[in-house]
Amino acid sequence: MTQTLLIRNIRPAPARGQITNVLIRDGYIASIGASADNEAEQIDGKGALLLPGLVDSHTHLDKTLWGMGWHKHSAGPSLTDRIENERRIRREVGIDPDRQSGRQVAQALKMGTTHIRSHVDVDTEVGLAGIEGVMAMRERLKAVIDVEIVAFPQSGLMIRPGTADLLDRALACGAEVVGGLDPCAVDRDPKGHLDTIFGLAQKYSRPLDIHLHEPGEMGVFSMELIIERTRALGLQGKVTISHGFCLGMPDVTRGRQLIADLAKERIAVMTTGPAGWPAPPVKHCVEAGVVVCGGSDGIRDSWNPYGNGDMLERAMLIGLRNNFRRDEEIELALDLCSYGGAKIMGLDKYGLAVGCAADLVLVPAETLAEAVVSRPANRSVIKRGRVVVRNGALTAPEA
Repeated sequence: MTQTLLIRNIRPAPARGQITNVLIRDGYIASIGASADNEAEQIDGKGALLLPGLVDSHTHLDKTLWGMGWHKHSAGPSLTDRIENERRIRREVGIDPDRQSGRQVAQALKMGTTHIRSHVDVDTEVGLAGIEGVMAMRERLKAVIDVEIVAFPQSGLMIRPGTADLLDRALACGAEVVGGLDPCAVDRDPKGHLDTIFGLAQKYSRPLDIHLHEPGEMGVFSMELIIERTRALGLQGKVTISHGFCLGMPDVTRGRQLIADLAKERIAVMTTGPAGWPAPPVKHCVEAGVVVCGGSDGIRDSWNPYGNGDMLERAMLIGLRNNFRRDEEIELALDLCSYGGAKIMGLDKYGLAVGCAADLVLVPAETLAEAVVSRPANRSVIKRGRVVVRNGALTAPEA
């Protein structure tokens, strides 16, 4: 039986046209305009702005503490301190990756997110428990969210023998992306680290997403090695560098050369708009042709007390970090949290054109810039042509 949904009185982004209707049939946008279908379920958008579903292209679903009560944060200042603190907290509080990932997904869905790329820890202490838990959640909630899993060696790869075999097993059982982490600062063996993860990418024909927190010259060295590997192995368009703090180095000329090299090899960059760290200059990256996406990173976990899964808020933070003030600049920040994320996840038929998948969010705002600045909570979300959030409240029992 054909399933149809008519959304009336909405303004498809960027909302420079008149109020119109959108007809959805069998999970796809069938028409935009004065469509009518007496058999269709109808929603009155009341002049709301219609956006494609938001994309969180970098988070950690397996270890959020969302819904577990307030956790007093005590992580040390260094990356190693935070990794060790996380392992301790994980043992003490008993994080269930299935339950906790489901809680974060429900929160993100209410905020309008319809697609998530999640890094999931793989190490010799937890084994594949995180992968298995998040996989169980995404199977249970597949009607309301799309989740892509990155097998991620958070505790290190070369320094923890056995982790490479676990990454191999995670990819064999369905993780879609090979993860990496600070080849110099954490593993102190950039060649061994990159040999391993690029080898796994080739073995399974999977893309890579590499955390690169390393600042300054160390980060530049690691990034140059990643660029060289991508070029040598013909993996253009298959690699993402997450964080990339070294791109925000004071030496702007050198930073722009790195950005030009990233664009040439079609290596994407993910940014959270971080406070307290250098950050990739978004506008320079985009103007050079680099695909840039946005992510929440950790939400209420042992690393970070902040975050609520709202990609409109993330767009605001990215905008603030890049000193974006003009409407078109704010729109660019939002683009990272929608179309940019869709590109790095390889989403087919993403957008607001006829024939696109009906993964949509209605936001009571006049423009994209206002949506980012005001971030109204009473949003409605359509996933696969079905209303799963109405005025900020979940309607789908699966979530």
